[in-house]
Amino acid sequence: MVWKHLNLPQPTDIQYDIAEFIQNAPKRSIIEAFRGVGKSYITSAHVCHQLLLNPDKKFLVVSASKSRADDFSTFTLRLINELPILQHLRPTEDQRSSKIGFDVGPAGASHSPSVKSVGITGMITGSRADEIIADDVESANNSMTQGMRDRVAESVKEFEAVLKPDGKILFLGTPQCEESLYNKLQERGYVCRIWPARYPEQNKVVSYGDKLAPRICDLMEKDPNISLKTTDPKRFSDLDLMEREASYGKSGFQLQFMLDTSLSDMERYPLKLSDLCVMSLNHELSPQKIAWAGSPDYVIDDLPCVGMSGDRYYSPMFVSKEDWLPYEGSIMAIDPSGRGRDETSYAVLKYLHGMLFLTESGGFNSGYTEDTLSALATVAKRQKVTQIIVEENYGGGMFTQLLKPVLGRVYPCSVEEVKHSKQKELRIIDTLEPILNQHRLIVDKRVIERDYRDNQHLPPEMALRYQLFYQMSRITKDRGALAQDDRLDALAIGVAFWTERMAQDIDRAVEDAKEAKLDEELRKFQENVFGHKPREKTWISQTVNVI
Repeated sequence: MVWKHLNLPQPTDIQYDIAEFIQNAPKRSIIEAFRGVGKSYITSAHVCHQLLLNPDKKFLVVSASKSRADDFSTFTLRLINELPILQHLRPTEDQRSSKIGFDVGPAGASHSPSVKSVGITGMITGSRADEIIADDVESANNSMTQGMRDRVAESVKEFEAVLKPDGKILFLGTPQCEESLYNKLQERGYVCRIWPARYPEQNKVVSYGDKLAPRICDLMEKDPNISLKTTDPKRFSDLDLMEREASYGKSGFQLQFMLDTSLSDMERYPLKLSDLCVMSLNHELSPQKIAWAGSPDYVIDDLPCVGMSGDRYYSPMFVSKEDWLPYEGSIMAIDPSGRGRDETSYAVLKYLHGMLFLTESGGFNSGYTEDTLSALATVAKRQKVTQIIVEENYGGGMFTQLLKPVLGRVYPCSVEEVKHSKQKELRIIDTLEPILNQHRLIVDKRVIERDYRDNQHLPPEMALRYQLFYQMSRITKDRGALAQDDRLDALAIGVAFWTERMAQDIDRAVEDAKEAKLDEELRKFQENVFGHKPREKTWISQTVNVI
């Protein structure tokens, strides 16, 4: 009746299946369904149906934002006002009637409205409800970092305090990260039901466990060849889903449409943020030796960490207090990705004693414009790089030819092009994983801070994709694993340049530097004693004899 009133097509089999589960769901339940299936519409119809059967029922609607929760209650109130069968439920003049909360006509006097909406961070305490509907309480905006996810997980515990005896709690949502709130809720006794956009491959069914909707399982048993076909062809065609997968990237599509948050293989995400060594860096000088330690004592709490659950940034355990030395080299790697959604990204990497130092990173989405080229040249000048490494693009080196005149005006510097034929994801992982495992990549705190706030003008789910450290923690060996990987690719290009020099042992490099300084001091001493510069290697033994 609701669908006909809204002039929508006949409800699909998936929508009827979701409605059936909502109506008969256990007291603590979770519905995970792909975006666009109509979870909220179905649940609004459910609320109207329940109020039709029992006008004294109380519903509390909670969402990630207050406006999102208000939209749910506003839509429900409109259904009550417009559907002929619900006319008698309209609020009377002396009852509450707003998007924040409203009563239905036959309801008795109560402190709590029939339907009330509130944000997850709003005032839930003091409310009372027979049913709590948590509609998308996990969003891209409140689940970026581990700290944010912990706060949301604590906030939903308040539901138990406002729920009436024998009440129900229903979560509706789509996982926003691999460490989703919905996974934690299942550990608290919630029953989860999942409706993915495609029938999963047979070898991946096990990752869903008993959460996959029975209807999906039954159809897969009847037709083994149904895998990877759309589960709701009336809503999304196979071609439509392929286009969305290309846009989201495989990892994003697995979350948003396949609802797969499994992390069964630790090697699936080989790059860990906890392997980075994070500290404040000087652009010209560096300590001679830095030692990493994954101890809780060195966890950095004041930086936004977009890694997996348990992933943290660590400060160094030891930083040598001896004289700081100039970097042995400084380069800027550029991935000229051009216009569109891709960025022209860069990373500035400096080298000393077998260690790499990431002092600046960023990206521009304005293609090959004069502003982008000038900004890159300015970064090179500010960081005093000695060489620029550019990945050869499809224009046959066009970007390099455009960059050179700008560099000539702003900061003359040599430019070298590199070519790659290996699959991008494998190349990036093979380049970065050994360096991270050995904790040889030192990152400036300011790089992390800027990376997090750089794209805050974009919607949260888009902003994450353009962050270097989000890309680092989410890349897999699957082709097309990330929708955006430009900043990570620029970092990998820079690291690859220094790979040969990284082979030397750090401790040996420090000792060599000490010996070189001692040699220089002895040279000066010998010159003062003998009155001339040494002409051969025997000057050291002569000096020792004099001493």
